[in-house]
Amino acid sequence: MNPVLFPSFANPALALGASQNGFVPTALESEIRAIYGRSPLYGKRHAIDGGRLHWGGYLAMPLLTKREIVERGHCAFFQDCAEVDAKVLRKEWEYESTSGTTQGPMTVIMERSWWPEQTARAYAAHPLLAPYASLPGRRAILAPVGCSSNLCPYEDFEFPQRFIENTVYLNLHSDPFVFLESEWDRIVLELEASRPEVLEGEPIYLSLLARALLKRKVRVPSVKVVILTYGKASREHGRRIAEAFPAPQVDLYGSTEAGYIFVGDAFADNSLPIDANVFIELVPFRGLPEMFQIVVTTRRREAMPLLRYLTGDIVQRFPSGFRLVGRERDLHFRRDGALVSPTDIDRALPESFACWHYCLSQTGDTAWKLDYVAERSAGPEVGEAVAAMLGDGARVTTARRKLLPPAASGKFALLKPLGTTAKL
Repeated sequence: MNPVLFPSFANPALALGASQNGFVPTALESEIRAIYGRSPLYGKRHAIDGGRLHWGGYLAMPLLTKREIVERGHCAFFQDCAEVDAKVLRKEWEYESTSGTTQGPMTVIMERSWWPEQTARAYAAHPLLAPYASLPGRRAILAPVGCSSNLCPYEDFEFPQRFIENTVYLNLHSDPFVFLESEWDRIVLELEASRPEVLEGEPIYLSLLARALLKRKVRVPSVKVVILTYGKASREHGRRIAEAFPAPQVDLYGSTEAGYIFVGDAFADNSLPIDANVFIELVPFRGLPEMFQIVVTTRRREAMPLLRYLTGDIVQRFPSGFRLVGRERDLHFRRDGALVSPTDIDRALPESFACWHYCLSQTGDTAWKLDYVAERSAGPEVGEAVAAMLGDGARVTTARRKLLPPAASGKFALLKPLGTTAKL
């Protein structure tokens, strides 16, 4: 059998099951058959026969991209889109929206039970979160508005309306850099009042929350674990968060459309697939050693299941697990083909440098700027260190800012090479 017919997966063999005589393992094939049965989209794109599925047949199924989902629209996943609306009215299903592409946002349909159930499975997959999987302790979330399948309350919702099933949703607005001091006063007070054991949030939001707590000399000793999610975290974020919340940090990676797919200790390169949620295929990336694009097939998803979905994310494999390198379109490559990611920026920054957030943007062939939010201005050694890391004769200017606004989608970026669109 030609070895090209055997794709690599991030999931362990035990989760996939044994592959014999070139057939797709039973667990994966069963999910594929179920997805074909639930959604007419896949049969229209590529038909499969009723016999056992070989790896060759699996690889013949075209990859699904975010662009295709946006262009086809969510109705393409269903036999009758009117029934979708009816189920939403009956509160059986929900509409969600994610950033999509430059062509527009992606509409996601999910059954109401799916998000909390796949979240519980994600928690169960990590030892620090497992105690909260079946009997959730108090949790606080500070993230972009619309942070999960149940839209986070926002605008004029009072505190009791934002305390739902032992979780307090702290955020009322979309850009943490423009929060008034009175807004931070409210958030800090609600955090003290709710005494959460789990603090979950977008890293930039949590970094600025740490600044607000330190400024007010407030501690929240109830927090036992901090979950970094919704966006890529820098070590700078992790260090600032740890100053206010000296608890272990967990990296929980996922997306609105696919759910949670990796979990691991923050900055430890040991993230592992959440086997109960997804199968994760690894596609070699640009010939770089142990570097892969990830292709996701969701499990147990009724509405809009994803089959061989190209997420656009890059991972690197280590003996301990995986590192989430970042979005492919947000990575920079040196002239010799070597990759530059946010991890490389973190390593280049001098230990004496400290900030609440930064963004390294390419402005010309060799011109870059490092904008950062910090208590004091950086010395010339910061720009020099980042330029040395970039190589290729790079010149890096640095500028201390009061704020670094998100893109139109509400997402932040650590690295913006030339060609990165404004809509992340």
